[in-house]
Amino acid sequence: MAGAIIENMSTKKLVIVGVILLLFQAFAFMVGGLIAPSPTTAVHYLATKCVDKVKKPQQTKWFMPWGEKKCVNIQSFDEAMAKGIEANNIVFAVHIPLPNKEMSPWFQFMLVILQFDIAFKMYNQIADGALVHIDVGLAYRDDMNSEWTEMAHSLEQRKLSCNFTATKTHENEGRHYECDLLPFMEVGSVAHKYYLLNIRLPVNERKKINVGIGEIKDIRLVGIHQNGGFTKVWFAMKTFLTPSILIIMIWYWRRITLMSRPPVLLEKVILALGISMTFINIPVEWFSVGFNWTWMLLFGDIRQGIFYSMLLSFWIIFCGEHLMDQTERNRFSIYWKQVGPIVFGSFCLFIFDMCERGVQLKNPFYSIWASDIGTELAMAFIIVAGICACLYFLFLCFMVFQVFRNISGKRMSLPAMTKARQLHYEGLIFRFKFLMLVTLACAALTVIFFIISQVNEGHWHRGEHMVQVNSAFFTGIYGMWNLYVFAIMFLYAPSHKHYGDEQSSIQCITGDAGVNSCEDIQPTTTITHVDGPTEIYKMIGQEAQE
Repeated sequence: MAGAIIENMSTKKLVIVGVILLLFQAFAFMVGGLIAPSPTTAVHYLATKCVDKVKKPQQTKWFMPWGEKKCVNIQSFDEAMAKGIEANNIVFAVHIPLPNKEMSPWFQFMLVILQFDIAFKMYNQIADGALVHIDVGLAYRDDMNSEWTEMAHSLEQRKLSCNFTATKTHENEGRHYECDLLPFMEVGSVAHKYYLLNIRLPVNERKKINVGIGEIKDIRLVGIHQNGGFTKVWFAMKTFLTPSILIIMIWYWRRITLMSRPPVLLEKVILALGISMTFINIPVEWFSVGFNWTWMLLFGDIRQGIFYSMLLSFWIIFCGEHLMDQTERNRFSIYWKQVGPIVFGSFCLFIFDMCERGVQLKNPFYSIWASDIGTELAMAFIIVAGICACLYFLFLCFMVFQVFRNISGKRMSLPAMTKARQLHYEGLIFRFKFLMLVTLACAALTVIFFIISQVNEGHWHRGEHMVQVNSAFFTGIYGMWNLYVFAIMFLYAPSHKHYGDEQSSIQCITGDAGVNSCEDIQPTTTITHVDGPTEIYKMIGQEAQE
C-alpha cells in the first residue's frame, strides 16, 4: 500500500525538488525581464486630410495619405473653406503602419484609440452630450503595388468628452479643448502587412448629424499591438511547458488508477486542474501566424477563464477536504455554495467578453465602451471583479487559518505518542503547512495579476494612461501556474514505496542515555488506503489514530 510522495519522500529529496522548482520560477521571471521586450507597443498616427472631388463620395474609393498614389490633401479646414471644399468631401486617411514599416502576424492583435483635436470657437462650441457620427472603412493589402481590399465598413457614433480649461472668450479662440481618447477599433488578428483607414465626418444640418461638435482640426490615432519579440518568447514558453504538464498529468493519473481504491474527490480535482492547465498551455497560437484567425483573442479569453475557474475551485476544495469530516468529504455537492459563485462569475465574464469581442468578429469598430451605459457597465464589471477577487482571497486565507487551527488541535495528541511517531507527524505537518503557504502565495499573485489585467484592459479601451505591466510579470505568473500544478500532481501522486501487511517502517531514535529504541509506525498503510491520499488528509478530518 502506498502513501503520497509528499509524505514518503525523504526531506533531502523534497528540498532538492523545491530548489529545482524555485530555480525554474526565477528563470520564468528572468525570461520576461531579460529576454522578452515589453508586451505591447503604442504607435501614434496623425490623419491626413484628403480631398474627395466626387460630389457623391463612394466608400469603395480608397485614399492614401502618402506614397505614389497619395491623395490630394489639404493642411487645414481654413484652406478647404478658401478652396470651396465642403466637409463631406474631406476624408481622414491613416496608413498603418508608418512609412517603411510593415505589420506582422506576430503582433497578434491591433487596438486603435481615437482622439480629436478640437479648437474653441465662440460661434461653434461643443454642445453638451455631443455625438460624433463617423463613417469609417478599413482595407488591407500585402504589398505596396496591389489594390486595397475592403475588410470592414461601419457607421459609428462616439460621444465627445472635452473640457476647455481657459475662459470662453474671444481672446481664447483657437485654443484646443482637452478631449478624452475614444475607443475606435480592435482586430483580433494581424494577418496582413498594410492597413488603411478612411474616416469621414458627414455633416447634415437638417438631421443634426455632426452639428455642435466644435471645430475639428485634426484626428489622431494610437495603435496598440503586441510586440513580436514578446509573442515569440510567449509561444516558446507554451511549447516547452505543454509536454511537461501533459507528461506529469498522465503519470499522475496512471499511479492513481493502479491503486486498489477508487480515486477520491481531491485526486479527481487535481486531475481536472492538470487538464485545464494543459488546455491553456497548448500553443494553438502558432496557427495564428499562418492563418487569419480573428477569433483567437476570444478563444484565449475563454481558455483563461476556464483555467481561472478551475484553479479557484481547486483551492476551495483543497482546503475544504482538509476541514470536512469523513461523512462530508469526498462529495462535490458539499462545495456548491463556494464553487457556485466562481462558476457564475466565470459565466458573467464569458457573457461580457462575448458582448465585446464576440461582436467585434463581425464589426471591429464596435466597442461596449462607446456608450455611457456600456462604459458604466464595463467599469462596474471591472470594479466588481476586483472586489470579488479580493474577497475570494480573504475567504481562502480564512479557510487556511481554519486548517492550521484544526491541525493545532490535532497536535495536542502528539505528546501522548512515542518520540518516533511524534517526530514523524511533526514532519508531515510541517510539509503540509509549507504547501498551504505556497498555495496562499500563488493565490495572492494570481489575484493581483487578474486585477491588473482587468484594469489595464479597461485603460486601453477608455484611452487613459496604460498601466505598464512588465513582461517579467506575465512570464513569471504563467510559469508559476505551471510549476504549482506540476508540484501538486507530483507531490500528491501515490509513492512507489509500498509496505506490506507483514512489513513495517521502523524508525529508531537515540534516547538520553544513548540507548536506541525502535518503533513500528506504519505511517501510510491502512490510513491512506482506506480514506485518502495522505495521512494529513485522514488526520485532520477525524481524531488522529495511533
